[in-house]
Amino acid sequence: MPGRVPRTPRTTSESLMTPTPPDFDQRYFRSALGRFATGVTIVTTETADGRPWGLTVSSFNAVSLTPPMVLWSLSREASALPHFLAAPRYVIHVLSASQLHLAKRFSMGTQEERFDGVKLKRSPNGAPMLADPDTAAWFECFNHARHPAGDHTIFVGQVEHCERRYSQPLVYHAGDFDLTPSIEPISGH
Repeated sequence: MPGRVPRTPRTTSESLMTPTPPDFDQRYFRSALGRFATGVTIVTTETADGRPWGLTVSSFNAVSLTPPMVLWSLSREASALPHFLAAPRYVIHVLSASQLHLAKRFSMGTQEERFDGVKLKRSPNGAPMLADPDTAAWFECFNHARHPAGDHTIFVGQVEHCERRYSQPLVYHAGDFDLTPSIEPISGH
């Protein structure tokens, strides 16, 4: 199978307590991860000098209900990393299917290009956030913890405020956005 490296199973008790090297290459791993459909978010914050900063992120997940906490991750090579490490708060916007243009916009170009013409407002505690009424949900987070993990940093945010709307989410699957319309239930006999 392409991308996989055959390996002899380890059986000693010592070998069971240590990780083994992966039996796949990076391309194969990325493809396997792509089989898990995720939502699409834009995370926004503000730099120390007051400029809005944001990017598209699909690595978003719930951590805890009490207290309410979520997580997301960012490459340790990302130019945005220092700004998010230093930010006291950020806002995570869960995008609806109608916001594909924003997902693409915030995944490329300069920060100035990303925010050019995009209406912003302030979250209840003052972080910059998208003013787009089509956003499926948003979470204002206190930057509770940051954990280096491999080539990424995991951010744990304690949710201070959130809102949600009933809209079809934008989905990322197998390396692309999925705009498959939801199937309406068939009524009848």
